Amino acid sequence: MRRQEAIEDRALDWLIRRNAPDWTEDEQVDLDAWLEESMAHKAAFWRADHLWQQADRIRSLGIDHDDRVDGREPRRKWWPAAIAASLVAAVGIGGLSVAPKFFDQPALQVQQARFDTPIGGRRVVPLVDGSKVELNTQTVLRTAVGKSKREVWLDSGEAFFEVAHHDGEPFVVHAGRQTITVLGTKFSVRRDKDRVTVNVLEGRVRVDDGEGTMAHAAIITAGDTAISRGTSTLIAARSEERVADALAWRDGMLSFDQAPLTDVVAEFNRYNRTRLVVTDAAAGQIPIGGSFQASSVDSFTRLLRDAYGLRIERDDDSVKISSQ
Repeated sequence: MRRQEAIEDRALDWLIRRNAPDWTEDEQVDLDAWLEESMAHKAAFWRADHLWQQADRIRSLGIDHDDRVDGREPRRKWWPAAIAASLVAAVGIGGLSVAPKFFDQPALQVQQARFDTPIGGRRVVPLVDGSKVELNTQTVLRTAVGKSKREVWLDSGEAFFEVAHHDGEPFVVHAGRQTITVLGTKFSVRRDKDRVTVNVLEGRVRVDDGEGTMAHAAIITAGDTAISRGTSTLIAARSEERVADALAWRDGMLSFDQAPLTDVVAEFNRYNRTRLVVTDAAAGQIPIGGSFQASSVDSFTRLLRDAYGLRIERDDDSVKISSQ
């Protein structure tokens, strides 16, 4: 794909996401940063936004009220048709070059959905292409998967992907400015604001920094971990044990290899409403190794008291951990 086509693709993705009911402040920050990177980004987004505004007249097609879920805004089924209609108006203007890719007849078969999990929750989501996604605690994931497109957006949290292989049809995961591209493999992606961690269990994946050019891409294979912030990516190669520890949550466990107690506590807090708080630096630096049940704060704190002599103080919704 030419660079300009890639920019137009990205602009259209941004626009569709911005008009979704679950658009977040973090996403707005990411969009603003992308727009500031170049005038080409701004121009592509302005063109797409203009076409979107032209499509407003098609909203009379309405909303299917049967699509309401848990009181959230219903899915707007007029979006694909509206954008397609506005793109027709762009013929002869030299507008978006992505129309054939996104809005030919097969593209209309793409199924879009949103999934999330609460604190301590896990969920397995089968996709129409035969792939499977397992969501970890506090995760928000959006999907657009069909015959001509296989893309998901990890807005927050962590997910394990078991991707079905389809010749010539890559599976793409967007996490912040990072893009992870595969054909068929097993891997996890975790997003903590601007930090994205990828662990590969089988196969190989490509991690891009958002520009879509191989100059900013890293290829990682089974046993590798990639940690990205912005345009910087650190690769920890060939550590199957580290990857296994990172994926222990799939069995309801947390595994650590001499990690500081402060890091261990932060992980436990992802899975539990009872908050663990380390109140002094000496306790926070104690190295912790072993496997623990993610949902059992009481068992973990008893071990800290028995093994390290730490002081454990409980109140209604938190547990304070300190040296004696």
